Amino acid sequence: MRLGATTILAAVSAVLVTFGIGRAQEAPLSEYRLKAAFLFNFAKFVEWPPEAFVGPKSPMVIGVLGDNPFGTELEETVRNKVINERPVVVKVFQPPAAATNCHILFISTSEKKRLPEIFESLRRASVLTVGETDGFTETGGMINFVPEGNKMRFQINDEAARKAKLSISSKLLSLALRPPR
Repeated sequence: MRLGATTILAAVSAVLVTFGIGRAQEAPLSEYRLKAAFLFNFAKFVEWPPEAFVGPKSPMVIGVLGDNPFGTELEETVRNKVINERPVVVKVFQPPAAATNCHILFISTSEKKRLPEIFESLRRASVLTVGETDGFTETGGMINFVPEGNKMRFQINDEAARKAKLSISSKLLSLALRPPR
């Protein structure tokens, strides 16, 4: 399903603006609730090859590898949500090789020293890798969260995504920060 540029910009902009800014009566979103919302929304703007799914109604799996900084916030964010007629589920993975059974993999900072090993174990899988570690996209990760003031931004390594047979919407790519070279 292709979404219009206005829809994409509105959804991602809402997430960008919400971090740290709440109504006087409401608490601002926590960092990991915000990141959970980003993970869910990333799934809307990435296309996976058909073979990445067991069947036409099999779930979209968001995985967490390493220490889980989300607590219950990721599960709460995706509860009862559907993307392209697929229910969204969350799984925690150990070891990295088991993570080939997901579609989006958040790699915790606890796994920083193992990133090359993790990326190698996922090399033949169509898994969108997302992290929050300095140098994540430069070492082979696909999307990296980057705090910018009171906003949360992200970098995208589109080349790594294409190698995994993933297609990231050009509109989402246009919202990403340029990774350092």
